[in-house]
Amino acid sequence: MSSPEKQCELCEAAKLTKWYHEDEICWVADCEVCDTPMVVWRQHGTDPSSEDEDYMLARLGEAATSRFGEDGWSFDRVMRQIPDHFHAHARDPDWWFRLRGMTR
Repeated sequence: MSSPEKQCELCEAAKLTKWYHEDEICWVADCEVCDTPMVVWRQHGTDPSSEDEDYMLARLGEAATSRFGEDGWSFDRVMRQIPDHFHAHARDPDWWFRLRGMTR
């Protein structure tokens, strides 16, 4: 039987979108689904140390600010489609409309 890591899209870390950051702790890239910056922990799991989590959210914040501006985004830490691997998104106010092909 294969391990969860071998079947996990986030562990795969395919470079299909713009990447902002990568190191031994995490990577930050635009999400394939919602087209907003997303940080992903390099380890497969849901409970990074508070130090690693703070570090990852700081890297995500840097990417989000570069794309949306200082006050143009907020953290979304709900792991909807892949609940067993820590990741978080930086959402701008229009992300849902873009996802649905609509404008405000």
